[in-house]
Amino acid sequence: MPATEGLLNKEIPVDFHGEPGGGLAVAFWATLKRDLVLLLRRRSEVMNPLVFFAIVITLFPIGISPDPQLLAAIAPGLLWVAALLAALLSLDSLFRADYDDGSLEQLLLTPQPLALLALAKVAVHWLLTGLPLALMAPVLGIMLALPAGSYGVLAVSLALGSASLSLIGAIGAALTVGLSRGGVLLSLLVLPLYIPVLIFGAGAVQAAIFGDGVMAHLAILGALLALALILAPLAIAASLRISING
Repeated sequence: MPATEGLLNKEIPVDFHGEPGGGLAVAFWATLKRDLVLLLRRRSEVMNPLVFFAIVITLFPIGISPDPQLLAAIAPGLLWVAALLAALLSLDSLFRADYDDGSLEQLLLTPQPLALLALAKVAVHWLLTGLPLALMAPVLGIMLALPAGSYGVLAVSLALGSASLSLIGAIGAALTVGLSRGGVLLSLLVLPLYIPVLIFGAGAVQAAIFGDGVMAHLAILGALLALALILAPLAIAASLRISING
């Protein structure tokens, strides 16, 4: 009997609170790792937003004009709108696979806070969508004759802004996860909420082009991200419960 108890204690980790499963940190990292592995196995879902972003930026110089001055004038708004739509493209599948296979219902039954687990899933979405978009944007900015001094501001603003976009978009994804065709409704729900992020993100790049101060725009983007980090996980958890339980 003592040997059996020792084996069980060895296999099931217990944190300093005496709770099985390793506590909040282990639950967060386990969810993060699981979603990363699953999405990396479905590489098409990861690549679709990035390919869409690259195609849109590539087609605009062909469709509008190759004039460098004209392209530089529209580049900040164009890059931000294309990145916003690319991030929106992958939001519908954020909770869809877990809803279809029943994993989402199991998350609702876990003793860990649903808001924390939802935050881990949103973090994966940003790592595989928002962060690559931010890293790609300066390269694509070369095609739009974007001044070299604005590349860093573009990447930083997109990194901050795309995190807010993922958090806000996850609320709409959670509300529409139970609908068979929720993609259009998801867009209608989240696009109005994206406008402040879009305004200050594009404004930061525009300010960098004209040599104005960019810190005010970046500070507002950081404040929006902080507000989203506080409120969005709670809203996502409530939305998931509404979608699952009715």
